[in-house]
Amino acid sequence: MCRLWSRDDPLGARKQHSRIAAPTASLPEEIGGERNWDYRYCWIRDAALTIDAFMRMGYVDEARGFMRWLGKRTRESNGNSESPLQIMYGIRGEHHLEETTLDHLSGYRNSSPVRIGNDAHSQFQLDIYGELMESVYIYNRHGWPISYDMWMSLSGILDWVSKNWQKPDEGIWEVRGDRKHFVHSKLMAWNALAKGLKLADERSFPANRELWISVIDEIFHEIMDKGWNEDLQSFTQSYGSPVVDAALLQLLNIGALSPRDPRMISTIKRIEETLTRDSLVYRYDPEESPDGLSGREGTFTMCTFWLAESYTRSGRLEDARFLFERMLGYASPLGLFAEETGPTGDMLGNFPQAFTHLALINSAFILDRALERETTG
Repeated sequence: MCRLWSRDDPLGARKQHSRIAAPTASLPEEIGGERNWDYRYCWIRDAALTIDAFMRMGYVDEARGFMRWLGKRTRESNGNSESPLQIMYGIRGEHHLEETTLDHLSGYRNSSPVRIGNDAHSQFQLDIYGELMESVYIYNRHGWPISYDMWMSLSGILDWVSKNWQKPDEGIWEVRGDRKHFVHSKLMAWNALAKGLKLADERSFPANRELWISVIDEIFHEIMDKGWNEDLQSFTQSYGSPVVDAALLQLLNIGALSPRDPRMISTIKRIEETLTRDSLVYRYDPEESPDGLSGREGTFTMCTFWLAESYTRSGRLEDARFLFERMLGYASPLGLFAEETGPTGDMLGNFPQAFTHLALINSAFILDRALERETTG
């Protein structure tokens, strides 16, 4: 984690906080493989989820500082005509994060190439706007009301989402193959507009309401139509795909579908059957769903916490508690997690991984409240 002072205020009266995804680079997701990335940057998605976690734990000042950093990103031009926000930035807001390989290094346990920089900074990932608006909505409601100027920047971004959500993208997992119509990406575009509309109505902000409402309905219908596979009785990773993806759990976790919706129940069952091994969850199967890279990877720890959260929201509290506590057993002696967990319990990927810990905090918070309600009746 990094904490920064605003350049505009050298005395530090106005703090800006930036959180990097991990303090390490090129720790492998598969020993001896090529899935080695530099995570020493701040992703918009991670930043937004960090604000959620801060708010749930009562760290309002930290959330406020981080929101200032996010707000500055929404008001500046990134020089990219394709998207109003980059998916990631340097900790001081740097835009250009060129990826290079250090060929003179063999890498951790001969896992090469060793990469610094990250070419994913130029990817198009539609889902970041859903996470952004989720965090802004929570912060505005439970932390501090956002300013008019920030709202105008956000409303402009939401107008852009309304006109560009139909585009394929690289998705949350930053695939290095062809762009697809990922169901999770469409879901988060829907969430961006839905949360933006709620915020506009609660604050009586000016907004392009008619456009947003029509697009919200259009996206939802398209997800139910093109994202659902009748033969599999499951939502799928992308339109027309025959495989599932753990990101589909967010259909339940952000409230798009009810835990009792038959489509959601059968999708969770499909994820359990195809992506879960010894209670731990893979994000997807790269053999069934090629991502432009060779090799395999470990189970994705964040996705295991997502499944525990889904169990909690579905009322499966015993399953949720078992899975959550089992996952805690894979932590380091300091209680920290890497990005992934290998088949023998070894940590894979960069460490410690912010995304993993954010999912842990949210899962713990929701499970604890559910168990408390069950105890008190």
